This record gives sequence, structure tokens and C-alpha cells, in this order.
Amino acid sequence: SWRRPKGIDSVVRRKWRGQIKMANIGYGNAKSTRNVHPDGLKHFNINCEKDLELLLMRNTTHAAVIGSAVGKKTRAAIVNRARELDIKVVNGAAKLRKEEDSE
Repeated sequence: SWRRPKGIDSVVRRKWRGQIKMANIGYGNAKSTRNVHPDGLKHFNINCEKDLELLLMRNTTHAAVIGSAVGKKTRAAIVNRARELDIKVVNGAAKLRKEEDSE
């Protein structure tokens, strides 16, 4: 997170030309587009199948992202349940390669 430069010789604090800009009011994004990804949806982390129930009423504005520590069996169950509930899973194909592809 941003911390204001406080050094006596800091060129950022002194706002010299060619240095990085200091964060000020007005550098933020609009509230309507904040945390919205290029696919038009906000991403929500999922770690178990039960977490999908939280997205039932918000499947038009939010998309599920399966956590990186979720195993293959749980990941497959999450993807199947999300398909039933019509929830988009951003990384649904990750870690679900078939054995025929590797041979």
C-alpha cells in the first residue's frame, strides 16, 4: 500500500520532474468500474463447493475464481456445480487436464 515519502532528500516527495507521481485524490477509479475485470465481472474467490451458494443471486455481476490450493477432485466438483447454477468460473479448466492428452 502507499506510504507517503518522508525522506529529506526524496525526489518523489519534492515532486521533481521525471520521477514517479505521488498519489493524490483523483487518481482512483470510478466506483462503478472499480474491481471490475475486463470480462465485465467482479471476481470472487471460491475454495469449496459451498462457497458457490454465495454467488447464486449475483451470477450476472460476479464470476467465480477457484483458489490455487484447491485440489483436482474438489475443483472438478466446483466446476460441475457452477455449471448447474449457471455461474461463470474464470479458471475452470486449470489443473483439470485429462490423462489422454498427456499420452
